[in-house]
Amino acid sequence: MQLNNQVALITGGASGLGLATAKSLQSQGLRIAVLDYDQASLERVSLEHGFVTHACDVADAQAVELACQKVVKEYGAIHINVNCAGIAPAARVVSREGVQPLSAFEKVIQVNLLGTFNVLRVVAGMMMQQDPVDNSDERGVIINTASVAAFDGQIGQAAYSASKGGVAAMTLPIAREFSKQGIRVMTIAPGIMQTPMMAAMPEKVQASLHATVPFPARMGLPEEYASLVRHIIENAYLNGEVIRLDGAIRMAMR
Repeated sequence: MQLNNQVALITGGASGLGLATAKSLQSQGLRIAVLDYDQASLERVSLEHGFVTHACDVADAQAVELACQKVVKEYGAIHINVNCAGIAPAARVVSREGVQPLSAFEKVIQVNLLGTFNVLRVVAGMMMQQDPVDNSDERGVIINTASVAAFDGQIGQAAYSASKGGVAAMTLPIAREFSKQGIRVMTIAPGIMQTPMMAAMPEKVQASLHATVPFPARMGLPEEYASLVRHIIENAYLNGEVIRLDGAIRMAMR
């Protein structure tokens, strides 16, 4: 799919990987709609970049359907969906304080896994009603965000790893299902990325994380994630795959 005047819907687009992706795609001429839970950040990016924004809990079925309907009403279609919304709390299954509450595990699954599926199912249904783009057979591209924790999660990441593992695992079956409608489905599994969540960590912790990346020995940049998103959109033969974006890191047990 060539990048020109398409419409991109990005979840978690008010900060981090999502914001970098929104800015990058906008620079290529795309019209951008952002869903995010943070109302204040949405207002800021709307003013700074002119994105269409909607405050939305991605795990809320009715809210997502309403938000997507508004985007289609405003822009006429949704051609690209990039799902970056997610949370990453760390907690042991059994700690000194006792057994982890089931509700804590459920929350991570609801946002990261169910939230991703919730958005893509609604968007895909809309994409299937649209004409192919650029006189091609493609109707849309959906790009989800997993994590290297899906494959080698650390202690304290049981919920996060499970949620991101689910995102990775559903990539191929959904891509196969949507193939006849000309909709591609891909997943990016980032490693340690320079996001606001990481920036809040102490400098010593950040330095130790840098040292675990073989090359380049640093955190990944949101712009590098956005660059991969652009390539996936433009490369029509990428479908049904999970791509690690991690500087060759393999997370050790901690």
